[in-house]
Amino acid sequence: MSWKLLPASLLSGSAVLLFGVGNDPAGYGLLALSLLCAGFIDRRLARHLGLIATGLVVISLVPLNADLSLGHMALMGGALAAAVLLPWLISRFALREQIIKFPVNTGRKWPLAAKLYLLGVVALGFFILPVYLISTGAYQNWPDASDPAIFWRLFLGVNSVGIWDELFFICTAFALLRQHFPDWQANILQAVIFSSFLWEIGYQSWGPLLTFPFALLQGYTFKLTKSLSYVVGVHLIFDLVLFLALVHAHNREWLPVFLY
Repeated sequence: MSWKLLPASLLSGSAVLLFGVGNDPAGYGLLALSLLCAGFIDRRLARHLGLIATGLVVISLVPLNADLSLGHMALMGGALAAAVLLPWLISRFALREQIIKFPVNTGRKWPLAAKLYLLGVVALGFFILPVYLISTGAYQNWPDASDPAIFWRLFLGVNSVGIWDELFFICTAFALLRQHFPDWQANILQAVIFSSFLWEIGYQSWGPLLTFPFALLQGYTFKLTKSLSYVVGVHLIFDLVLFLALVHAHNREWLPVFLY
């Protein structure tokens, strides 16, 4: 345990206010307080929390919803890209650090256990997602994809956000927090931010009971594999099941294979 947990916890709490509750003034205030506290406790921590805060502020400036109009998709896509690029550029060229990395070609083969885990992800998504989406009505947070244009935009949007989640929450936030805390603490801190973001995206009702463990598993998986490719693969497989479940939830005669 360390006093450094105080500002880091405040930072994670600010994400709850910004994205989970939608109270921007309180969220920005808590974010500023976290950086102020970090400045008194550890300047290196303050710099790293500042990088995460930069990304959080950028994505808080745009509505985070499943509006699939081309204008909103472009606006949200630009914000998500900036939220990843700005911390990386500042860290790499201003701070002269190489903490934020995106390891794609690791040169390691996925062991059998890793491949079986991918099948487990499909099974979990198949049994959990339709029950969650339909029983809570959360599927209505995403648009009906019966129109072909909306169908493909939804497919693109779901997968793009899934990739971005790993770039920011795992390769950026988790990587920076691991410089100051044991992996389990850093993982909890990033998972709070991760699941808060997903709440605003649409995983509401008892969605955090699903997204928080998922975020923890993704952080732990990245720790084990050190591979962005693998955690993105896990996420995209899960999101494929999500996409199919959303299509079915809006049009029950389509894909009548789900159990709920």
